[in-house]
Amino acid sequence: MIWDFNFNLPTSIEFGNGTVNNVGKRAKELGGNKVLIITDKGLAQTGILKRVTDSLEQEGVSFLVYDEITPNPKDVDCVKAYEKFKDENIDLLLGLGGGSSMDTAKAIGVLFTHEGELKDRYGFNLLERDITPLICIPTTSGTGSEVTTGSVITDTITKQKEAILDLKLAPKLAIVDPELTLTLPKSITAATGMDALTHAIEAYTSNIAEPISDALSLYAIEIIAKYLPLAVENGNDLEARQNMLVGSLIAGMAFTHADLGAVHAMAEPLGGLYDTPHGVANSIFLPHVFEYNIPSNPEKHATVAVKLGAKAEGKTVEEIAQEGVVLLHELASKIGIPKFRDLDNVDPEDFEFLAESAFKHLCTITNSRKLSKDDYLKLFQITYGMKMQHSS
Repeated sequence: MIWDFNFNLPTSIEFGNGTVNNVGKRAKELGGNKVLIITDKGLAQTGILKRVTDSLEQEGVSFLVYDEITPNPKDVDCVKAYEKFKDENIDLLLGLGGGSSMDTAKAIGVLFTHEGELKDRYGFNLLERDITPLICIPTTSGTGSEVTTGSVITDTITKQKEAILDLKLAPKLAIVDPELTLTLPKSITAATGMDALTHAIEAYTSNIAEPISDALSLYAIEIIAKYLPLAVENGNDLEARQNMLVGSLIAGMAFTHADLGAVHAMAEPLGGLYDTPHGVANSIFLPHVFEYNIPSNPEKHATVAVKLGAKAEGKTVEEIAQEGVVLLHELASKIGIPKFRDLDNVDPEDFEFLAESAFKHLCTITNSRKLSKDDYLKLFQITYGMKMQHSS
């Protein structure tokens, strides 16, 4: 195969235990005189926020805190923060938390530096200039948003998740400290870890994957498959936490360059409609989409299966890939991911709408196998445990 590709990583990465204590120095180096910290109320009540603010205070950097971030961040929340702080002379943003905090910080940066509404920027390369300088500090091993060039925001009018995708959105610095993930509850560890695994698998099997993203994806799959059950079982296992954070980080680098596929095309409409946690939605659809995609590239799917722990000896490529499906189901079950049917507010009457939304999603274009709206409908039905039906 002959590739043509570009690989651009505009974010500097500082990884290690205790690196959060350097944030004050790094903020000053980036010219930060007044920092807006974007986080959630849960983190604001832990010692994690205090470690950040102590470091800023030590370096004489002033700061304000916006702690009203919710899962699946919404456009109205971004606007609310912008309106509250637009006259405060903020010159540095700091996203502290999971993907919701970091994506919201990016969107606030867009509002600080661009006229108009967020919806004017949904899509590829629609920013005219860099956003307000941004430091991201992840506290989950999931989204990789600390190194991605995208921000996913729920449009509260259409109930759809939308994406702003642009290099100008990239954080200037990612401070990646495994110690900050030690307090993460089992359920969030599981869901965010499966989100990272989905990123790695979809990036590897994407129809625009390239050699660097492949290398990153394969390593991420291998270490996430090994360490995610350990991190869920014992949240204080620092080795597991370190490896999960590396896996999440490099999976983020991989999908920034290779994009994603039908799992995200299905999961994001589900999150937009029902507010389902993103990692849970990905986990639910991942085995089913993986199985659907096998015919498009059996070799790559078999390679994923081996990284997940499948035994290859004496089997055909297709049989190895099918073992990957089994292993993905087993992993989700082992770490306590709920079934699609067990989610509280899912209504099969909505599957037509969800299938239409998935079909229109940007990730459909880069999925390894072509899908129609009807294919998506069948996948929603199969995942829910319904008999396959054809849409009218």
